[in-house]
Amino acid sequence: MTYKSKESRLLLVLGTFLVANAILAEFIGVKIFTVEGSLGMEKFDIDMFGVPDLSFNMSAGVVTWPLIFIMTDIINEYFGVKQVRFLSILAAILISYAFLVVGFAMDLVPSDFWINQKVDGVDVNMNAAFNGIFGQGMWIIAGSIIAFLIGQMADVILFHRIKKLTGERFLWLRATGSTLVSQMIDSFVVIFIAFYLNPQYNWSWQMVAAIGLVNYTYKFIVAILMTPLLYGVHKLIDKFLGKDLSAKLIAEAAKA
Repeated sequence: MTYKSKESRLLLVLGTFLVANAILAEFIGVKIFTVEGSLGMEKFDIDMFGVPDLSFNMSAGVVTWPLIFIMTDIINEYFGVKQVRFLSILAAILISYAFLVVGFAMDLVPSDFWINQKVDGVDVNMNAAFNGIFGQGMWIIAGSIIAFLIGQMADVILFHRIKKLTGERFLWLRATGSTLVSQMIDSFVVIFIAFYLNPQYNWSWQMVAAIGLVNYTYKFIVAILMTPLLYGVHKLIDKFLGKDLSAKLIAEAAKA
């Protein structure tokens, strides 16, 4: 198979970008950052469901998740449900494979000279740092993969349901609407599996609801703010494909 046609090259670029960002989200997600601090704001310290002092402490994985859902909606628009499902399952398989490779790398015996290093003038045990960064627990890994797949499936289904009702109008409604629902599912499913079902943490449902709602609030705001980017990508693709080919692909995707 060659990638000489515009549509095949477009699918290759969009698909690899989706998968790459999904894998990146898993590995950078181990870092927790403060949204308020990053924006130079005071922490909100919200009390919710009996859980005190909540603020927007987010996994760094949220940096790439909005891009993943934009790619999902764009692929859905031009290539249909089957392509999104295939790429989502492929991404989940490759994420699992990546964690297996990382697990193998963690078991390798480190060289003596590599273990003790200075990083920014601080003595660091590089092996412990490597294992601490990459050694995410199985509950978290399983929760994130399952949440990703469920969220993706919900996204593609809702996207086409809205499109059937509205036709070609209201791109923002079918894309942003489906993203908001899928990110809500993703936010709660991953926390439920990783921290509620996990006996190591055994969070209460109040904790799951509070943390999940805080996370979703952030994702909700970002999804709304990303809507102009969605239109920008859509226009670039229409320009690349040409009006006739673009319309043809969209029509075929709607029937698939």
